[in-house]
Parts: sequence; structure tokens; C-alpha cells
Amino acid sequence: MSILIGGKIPKATLYYMSSSGVQKITTDEIFTGKKVIIFAVPGAFTPSCSERHLPGFLEYADQIKAKGVDTIACISVNDPYVMGAWAKDRNVGNKVLMLADGSGEFTKAVGQELNLLAKGLGIRSRRYAMIIEDGVVKYQALEEGGKLEVSTAENILEKL
Repeated sequence: MSILIGGKIPKATLYYMSSSGVQKITTDEIFTGKKVIIFAVPGAFTPSCSERHLPGFLEYADQIKAKGVDTIACISVNDPYVMGAWAKDRNVGNKVLMLADGSGEFTKAVGQELNLLAKGLGIRSRRYAMIIEDGVVKYQALEEGGKLEVSTAENILEKL
């Protein structure tokens, strides 16, 4: 079941690439006492994710953070090496925290699994975005049918 507005973000461990290699980070470290935008993509380097979703958050990062957001995070069911390579390829810098949920632990815990086995992609994450304050979901935008409409950076900026 999908996490609901007002729901508490579950405990999970995620990974990201730093200049010194793969780092672990817990959901408590990401969300406790902070206002965070998290957006999920089905996969790094995939067309809509690379050409529209991530670039929108990079373009609007300063405006989003000016609204009191501490962290903008992108999450995908990919390994940290892929997420690191994608971040480098897209010149993410420190605008977006690129989180790897390689085993889908977080994705499953928030009820956003997407079965793409028939397309050869395995179990991935649905495309979504959430506004989270101190670990509690305040707003969520869940995409349907492969669309990219409600979880865009522009839409999230309007909701802040």
C-alpha cells in the first residue's frame, strides 16, 4: 500500500556517491528536522528521467530551496555507481542528492514498486514526487501510465 499524506517516512538505508566513494545514509539522516523534496524515477539514464524529470529539478533547484527546502533528492532503484555516473553526466553537483535504492527497500516500504519485468527492466519505482517535513509526507504527486505531469519540479514549486 502506498504511503499516505500524513504518513511517516519508513526507516531505510540508501546510498550515494561522494568524492570518497559509496556512502550510506539513513532516512532519519535525510528527513529528520528537515524539509525535503524527494522525486523518484524508474531508472537513471532513461529518456523521460534524463531529458525532463531530473533537468527540471536542476533548473528550479535554487527557487525550490528559496522556499525553505533543505534537500532535493532523486531516488531510483539503481546502484550507487549508476546514480553517481548519472549525476556526473548531468552535472548535478550539489543541487540534488542522488540516492540509490538498489534493492528497492525504500521503494517497497513506501508502496511505489513498479513491475517492469515484461520490459526487461525488473522491479523499479513508480515516478513520483513528495514534499516531506520532518519525516512526514505533506504532499505527494503520483504519476500514472508512464506520464510526467504532476511530479515535475514546476508543479512541486507551486505546491511549496
